[in-house]
Amino acid sequence: MATSDVTIRTLPSLHEFFAPGGILARSSLPYEYRPGQLEMAKAVERSLAERRHLIVEAGTGTGKTLAYLLPALRTGQRVIVSTGTKALQDQLFFRDVPFLETLLGPLRVCYMKGRANYLCRHKLVTLQNQPILSGLEEIDQYRQIAEWEQTTETGDRSELSGLPESSALWSKLDARTEACLGSTCPDYRRCFITEMRRRAQESDIIIVNHHLFFADLSVKQEAAGAPDAGILPEAAAVIFDEAHELEEVASNYFGLSISNLRFEELARDMETHLRGKEGAGAITGVTQQLRDRSRMFFAGLPLAGDGRQPFVGREDFLETSGDLYIGVRATLRRLEAEMEGMNGVDEAPGLKKRVARLRTELEFLLESNSSNMVYWMERRIVGGAPERGSAGSARRGFRTENRHTFLQATPIDVSELLHEMVFETIPSVVLTSATLTVQGGFEHMRKRLGLTEARELVVPSHFRYGEQALLYLPPNMPDPRDPEFPEAAANCIRRVLNLSRGRAFCLFTSYSQMRDLYERLLPVLDFPILLHGTAPRKALLEEFRSTPNAVLFGTSSFWQGVDVQGEALSCVIIDKLPFAVPSDPVVAARMKAIEEAGGKPFFDYQVPSAVLTLKQGFGRLIRSLEDRGVLVLLDPRVSRQRYGRTFLASLPPYRMTQTITDVEAFFADVGSK
Repeated sequence: MATSDVTIRTLPSLHEFFAPGGILARSSLPYEYRPGQLEMAKAVERSLAERRHLIVEAGTGTGKTLAYLLPALRTGQRVIVSTGTKALQDQLFFRDVPFLETLLGPLRVCYMKGRANYLCRHKLVTLQNQPILSGLEEIDQYRQIAEWEQTTETGDRSELSGLPESSALWSKLDARTEACLGSTCPDYRRCFITEMRRRAQESDIIIVNHHLFFADLSVKQEAAGAPDAGILPEAAAVIFDEAHELEEVASNYFGLSISNLRFEELARDMETHLRGKEGAGAITGVTQQLRDRSRMFFAGLPLAGDGRQPFVGREDFLETSGDLYIGVRATLRRLEAEMEGMNGVDEAPGLKKRVARLRTELEFLLESNSSNMVYWMERRIVGGAPERGSAGSARRGFRTENRHTFLQATPIDVSELLHEMVFETIPSVVLTSATLTVQGGFEHMRKRLGLTEARELVVPSHFRYGEQALLYLPPNMPDPRDPEFPEAAANCIRRVLNLSRGRAFCLFTSYSQMRDLYERLLPVLDFPILLHGTAPRKALLEEFRSTPNAVLFGTSSFWQGVDVQGEALSCVIIDKLPFAVPSDPVVAARMKAIEEAGGKPFFDYQVPSAVLTLKQGFGRLIRSLEDRGVLVLLDPRVSRQRYGRTFLASLPPYRMTQTITDVEAFFADVGSK
């Protein structure tokens, strides 16, 4: 475990750093003493020192990043900081850490992403003379990547600004585990993953994201303690920022997923890496058979349309279409047998392991009956690009050739897994977010995550919500399930946007509702309207920030992790209370499990989850002490239903109104200042 006596000896105390007149006060930041920030820093330091767990809700504006970074550095031990998004990861490493270094001097901090973000030098060389590049675009991208490889120090694809997000070539060149040769690779010493591991071993703080953390945990679990498993070193503590996302991310990595895309990639990689090798002659015929049989298998699944659907008839499928499954499984077994004769080929062990893993997961998904798993299917777009054209292209969506079929198993309850693999294994875990409590308590989050023993702290926001924000609950709105709701919502949104002069996020709980309201309002609004799905999220946000009076229509990914400060965002409108869709196979399975255990699924699961999501959505508005704006919730159930009190009691202390003239007066007052 990395230690740093110099760090312990030279870093200032928390009081010296955070107190009035201290180091932070003398920095370049606009400074205002925040007692909650110092209180949180002390709680984090105490938990790390005493090897205890801590859960902290720190309202927006608390300054929680510095409140956990300095205590982590002061331990002198290695600490992993895991964030919910790559955007926050970037902010930590490229903004917050350099700022700390201006005050404290050089720090030993490194930044790690998942392996798919990094170039594999061995693959780059292998593909150089292979005729598998698809068209002039991929050939041009290959040249661009090859030139960049000569100068990059990290191999991180984010440095390649000209490489499209949907590049099919990158997946042929990235450093994912299943195609890695490990220490037998001829490029092992020059490998970007090897270098990243070395930096991590020498660092006091390692900044990752939740997806990497749980992917690494999953790899280590499967490898059962193998020395080279995973890429994260051991640490004295882990700090989870944006901890409200842990259950969803952990569910993905403790589950299983296979897809037609995965079969295609396996066949392609086997042909590429084994071409010309001794004993590889029979492989090509088998890989083509794998392609054919896997396509028939996925085409035969009882999947009606796009979206997530429960795989409730697995036994019936095996009875009526079992030959499709047996054919794919037999081809995978034949591939494993063919690989037995290629032990002298460097790439063979990794590829054989990959085939075996795919076969094992296929068998589990079709034959197992785990009581803690829900089995489901989904057809979705992977790496698609939006169609160009008129606004109507949003309805047409994405090019259909990028649709792929997934067969998945997800844990119904991850609390025991998290308890055993995280909270029982890591000496100190700190969970923090601006949205962890429901009605001021952590019971829901602790139960969902299996956190039985932990200190608790709620740090109120530094913002003056009663002055900075107005919550408008329009009267006389129909129930969202009423056919009259869309028209009433459109009229209300139009009126509010005219008062706010655009400058708004309109956040929706579904794509269909978003598209419906977008098409109703597009002809009658005089403001630039940006629509989720017509460009990458980052591009839409940049356009929103740079376009005066813009309005952005968005769904789930815009409810959190988005930071727009200043007048550009002066209004957030939410269509409905964000209840999880009860027909979603994972949600339905979790609700059923709660009911069978004697609980009340709606009040024990749906309401608390929706409260946290609503807090995230409204949290987009007030991001600094200077921000002012109006929040609008179009769903009348928050006022009419008894459970609505839970939502209102969980929100910050906004000033509330049901009168549109108050909204008008608020914006008039803001405009006069």
